[in-house]
Amino acid sequence: MSTQNLCPICGGTKTQGTTTFTVDLGFGVVVVRKVPALICDQCGSDWIADETAERLEKTVNEARQRHRQVDVTAYIAA
Repeated sequence: MSTQNLCPICGGTKTQGTTTFTVDLGFGVVVVRKVPALICDQCGSDWIADETAERLEKTVNEARQRHRQVDVTAYIAA
């Protein structure tokens, strides 16, 4: 098994799945559900790819501009 597939935290196996990404903006919270990520099958830690993180950053910035107290959305792939 490739060391890339091993969790550096617990040694479990990272497999493709989804996670929920949250950000506290101080005045409100952004929650993005169904974000593609590698998830450790043992400890549940998650890793989000750089491309996905860039899309999440755009989503958070858009929510910041709307200045809502709570903004919940599902991840939409490009």
